[in-house]
Amino acid sequence: MYTPIVLLPGLLCDARLWRDVVLPLRDTVAPMVADLTLDDSVAGMASRTLAAAPPKFALAGLSMGGYVALEIMRQAPDRVTHLALLDTSARPDTDERREARRKGIENVKLGKFIGVSRSLLPSLVAKRNLNTPLAEEVQAMAERLGQDAYIRQQQAILGRPDSRPDLAGVKVPTLIGVGTEDVLTPMELAEEMAATVPHADIVRFARSAHLPTMENPKAVADAFGNWLAR
Repeated sequence: MYTPIVLLPGLLCDARLWRDVVLPLRDTVAPMVADLTLDDSVAGMASRTLAAAPPKFALAGLSMGGYVALEIMRQAPDRVTHLALLDTSARPDTDERREARRKGIENVKLGKFIGVSRSLLPSLVAKRNLNTPLAEEVQAMAERLGQDAYIRQQQAILGRPDSRPDLAGVKVPTLIGVGTEDVLTPMELAEEMAATVPHADIVRFARSAHLPTMENPKAVADAFGNWLAR
C-alpha cells in the first residue's frame, strides 16, 4: 500500500529538490510534486495544489513550500494525514527581509535574473557544497524556473500571513526538520514551531544548510520513513 505524499518545493526549486529523498522511499510512497510556479499568492498555490492532490495525503514542504503547507492546513486540514515542515518558518518576513525580496524582484525586472539566483547560492547550500556539481544543480533549477516564476513566487512570499497562531491547531503527526548550517531559516525558527505544534518531532540534518533534501537526502529519507510510520 503506497502512501500518497504531496511535496512542495521551495523558491526557484522543482522536482529535483525531492528526487534523492523519494528514491529510497519508492516502495512505500506515491509522490506528487506540486507546481508552485503559476500563482503569485500562497493561497493560490495552496488551492491549485489541493485541486490536483489525492483526497488524503501526507504533506511536506521546504522553505516556501512550508508556507504553502501551512496554508493547505488552513484550507483543508481534514485532507492531510501527516505534515512535514523543512527549513521554513511560521513567521512573516522581517522588514529587512521584505526589502531584500523587493530589491530582488526589481533586479530581475532589470534583466539581472542569473546574478540574483547565483547570489543566493551561499545562503542555500553549506560552504563545502559551493563550487560543486550539487551547487550547479541548484543553479540549474533556478534557471529552469526562470524570472517570471521567481517574481510570482517572491510576491507570494511577501504576501504570506503569520502562521504562528495556527500552529497549535495542527492535529496530525508532524516532522519539523532543519539543516544544522541553515542561515536563511535557522534552528531557532524550527525549534519555535516544534515547541508549539502538538505531536511534532524535530530533526536536525547534519552537513546541510537550507536544502537538506539535496545535501543530505539519506537523513531526510530516514526521517520521512519514521514520520510516515507514526
